[in-house]
Parts: sequence; C-alpha cells; structure tokens
Amino acid sequence: MVRAKIVSKETYVKNGGMKGIFRRSFLGIPYALFLLLFVVFPLLLIVVYAFTDENGAFTFANFVGFFSNATNVSNLFISIGIAFITTAVCLLIAYPVAYILSRFRSARSYILVLLFIAPMWINFVLRAYALREILNLLGLLGKTNFLNVIVGMVYDFLPFMILPIYTTLIRMDKSLEEASADLGGNGAVTFFKVTLPLSVPGIVSGAMMVFLPCMSCYVITDTFGNSKIPLIGKLIETMFGRASDWNMGSAIALIMLVIMFVTMILTGGFKRESTERGNAL
Repeated sequence: MVRAKIVSKETYVKNGGMKGIFRRSFLGIPYALFLLLFVVFPLLLIVVYAFTDENGAFTFANFVGFFSNATNVSNLFISIGIAFITTAVCLLIAYPVAYILSRFRSARSYILVLLFIAPMWINFVLRAYALREILNLLGLLGKTNFLNVIVGMVYDFLPFMILPIYTTLIRMDKSLEEASADLGGNGAVTFFKVTLPLSVPGIVSGAMMVFLPCMSCYVITDTFGNSKIPLIGKLIETMFGRASDWNMGSAIALIMLVIMFVTMILTGGFKRESTERGNAL
C-alpha cells in the first residue's frame, strides 16, 4: 500500500513552494529550444553555406564574387539609399505626430494612437496591394517607380516609427520642461534643449525598426516599382529560388547580417550617450 507523503507548510515554503516549480530556469527552457531550432541553427547553416562551395569545400569565393560584381555592389548601395530615405521621411512625419499625440491628456489620445498603430495588425502584403490600387486609381502607378517605392515603404513602416517615439515622449519627465520654462526658456529652447535630446532613444529605436527591414523588403519594390528598383533582398530571393545558388545567397545574407549588426552596435552607442545626457539634465 502506497502512502501519500504529507509535506508540512514549513517544508513546502523552505523548498520554494510554487516558486520552485515556476523557476526562471525552467520557464526559459521552451524559449531556449525555440532559439536553438529557429534562430541559431538556421544562422549556422547560413554561415556554413556562405563559406563553402557547391562541393562543400571551404572557400571565400562567394564573398569575392559578390564584391567583384558591380551590379551586386550597386544593388547594395541602392538598398541602403532607399532605406535611408524611407527612414528620414518616416522620421519627419512620425515625430510631429508622436509629439502631438503625447500632448493629449484624455482618453481620446489613446484612440488616435490606436488608429495609427492599427495598420500594424493588418497583413503586410494586403496593405501594400491596397495602396497599390489607390496609386493605380490616381494614375501614378508605373510612372515614377522610385517615388512609388518610397511612398510604399513609408506607408508600411510609418507606424513602426511613431510608436517608439510616442512611447518615449509620454514617459518623459514633464517636470524638466517646467524647469526649463521657469529658467526662462521659451518653447523652442525647451524643445531643442530638453524634449528632443530626451526623445533620442525613441528616435533610434524607430529608425532601426524602419531602416533594417527596408534594406531587404523586396515585396514593396515588386509591388510598386514593377521590379525595376533592385534591392539586395530580391537578389537573395533570386539566389535561393531561381538560381538555386544557396552558397552565394547565404554569403549575401551574411553580409546583410553583418551590416545590420554593425548598425545596431553604432546606434546602441548613440542611445546610451543620449540616455546619459538625459540623466544629466
């Protein structure tokens, strides 16, 4: 006969109780397995393919072949240029919008924020085709491919710029602005000396959320630019698809990852600097 073991309250608490069951180390196991299977393992495959040829031999020929091809290099710079222009336009539109929304003090502001963020919940491709039909009705589609691509990029990625800036502005200590006003600073001085520096972390976060995806978002160029605006993401898709050259495709993808990684490191440094400056104020 099996006897049930009765544990006293003191022993239960001593062993951690329910906390012992729901420790962070145990709760992190599913997330760790997910990262290993769907992040780390695919990245390792990309690295292996990038540094090997079709026979599996180690080589740097994939990287040499990419940088020695003028078309590939031009596609890379075009991708960076389009991403930079899109990020700049999104910032010019998003900052005033986020600033105005952060000044509202009623429940109406949350409704307005929801209207700007709602497009993020809609399928990316559906939003692209919806705007494409609007441009088609206006007779603009196909006439200015580059401008159409920029419009499509801004339309799809603008909410990703508004949200981080808005979040930073509403969390900002308003007493700093009041202190600036008490010291004689007018609205412009307060904005450029207090508000803008303190909102730099939100600007950086929004810029990264827009700039990095824009470099490889070939769906927009196919939809609005009739595939006439080359992006590096389209080249990667071609290598893995029609060309069936996984080695070169992996090399290009690895180059993109390095560029994104370096960009994140640089902007992370700017973010820390802006945070320290804000704390000093």
